[in-house]
Amino acid sequence: MSLLRRWFDPIRSSWFYQKPSRQAVLPTENGLSIYLRLDDVYSYLAVQQLSQLDEILSDELKPLKIIISHTASEPPNSMSHEEWQNYCLNDAKILAKQHRFGFDEFPEIPSPESLKQAAVILKRTPLQGQNFFHLLEDIFHMLWQQQYGKLRTLHAMAVKHQLPQHFSERIFTDEPVPAAYFEFGGRKYHAVDDLLRLTRRLKQQKLLTGNPIFLINHIEWREHLINDAEALTEIQTLHPELDIYIALEDPMSWLLLAYIKEELADYYDIQLKVYPLSYQGRDWFDWSLATRVSKRTGVAFTPFCRPTEESTLEMAKLFYSVQENQQIDTIFTILQAVWTKGKDLSFLKHFQQLQQQLGIEQLTDQDVQSVLEQNDALCKDKHQPDLPVLELRIDGQSYVFNSLYRVWMIESIFSNVLEEKYKTASTFN
Repeated sequence: MSLLRRWFDPIRSSWFYQKPSRQAVLPTENGLSIYLRLDDVYSYLAVQQLSQLDEILSDELKPLKIIISHTASEPPNSMSHEEWQNYCLNDAKILAKQHRFGFDEFPEIPSPESLKQAAVILKRTPLQGQNFFHLLEDIFHMLWQQQYGKLRTLHAMAVKHQLPQHFSERIFTDEPVPAAYFEFGGRKYHAVDDLLRLTRRLKQQKLLTGNPIFLINHIEWREHLINDAEALTEIQTLHPELDIYIALEDPMSWLLLAYIKEELADYYDIQLKVYPLSYQGRDWFDWSLATRVSKRTGVAFTPFCRPTEESTLEMAKLFYSVQENQQIDTIFTILQAVWTKGKDLSFLKHFQQLQQQLGIEQLTDQDVQSVLEQNDALCKDKHQPDLPVLELRIDGQSYVFNSLYRVWMIESIFSNVLEEKYKTASTFN
């Protein structure tokens, strides 16, 4: 561990956390843009919000720029193209159900021919503004619901009657786009997951003319879906279990584990199990994102000392030196020391202090690195693009999801389980 990191990380992180986290005003001269791909399922969900968003944009941000790419980025986290494609389709289906987007029951990637036809239609249409947004949404519906007959008809009409158009607010590019996103003031926002954050920013800068209502059934941090005592007891009696795969050098591991433990596990009586992973290089993280998550979840953060590969191995040694029934409290204490007290566990003094605090007399004689690599293999088998990876088991079913953007699924799944039970009971009666 660099002495500079040990000495200066706690000071820098405390200063960063305490300074205003939100820049007062983001520049508006470049307007608001959205990057889409016709073969991107998240773009399909995003275009269903564009007409409503455009209606309430101030003139300062109009026209909303549409940038359509023909090129996908490489899949994240070393996933194969097929794994990434299947993940996106399943994830989008969950989002569509939660937020009531239009979506096919059995989604398929549009055919190459249909994608070419759709691009020709969009390049040649003279429509602008709301009319273009409605056409764009219709085109995506045709692509993703395999309405290829309608698409062929529109394509034939476009080729016969219209010439390619050139609008500054409509750009076609080969620049790789991983998934739909907005760009405003030099910042990128996931088109679905960050939509509410974007509209909060626009509202703060008085760039919206109305109150946006997006993402129906959005679940906020520290908001419980189940408040009825009888329903809560029913979930608890199902004995839900949650496995969490975490990178020890990633602040999201601390922020999300602490949130889940304090806000969800205790409330719903969830049995937690943590699987630490070998060093993933995630100590080079977005400080502003971690700070924002801390403030929205109410989880303490800073002063911290970013763990190195050596530090994570020492953290894992402490974790595996206690009984399994003590591991959740132990990992909580370890991460708390690192991410809220600036402890560097590659520094012997800090390590020994924490070992004493945890009451560990004898360190494990396991090959901890080997255990971490076994956890890596288990995690990889879940085929998820980001960390932490979570696997929830309840009522005989297993659900796998990932990252801070899907923690809300825990409560959503509980709600859906109860709804299915009530339907079954009603049918039986």
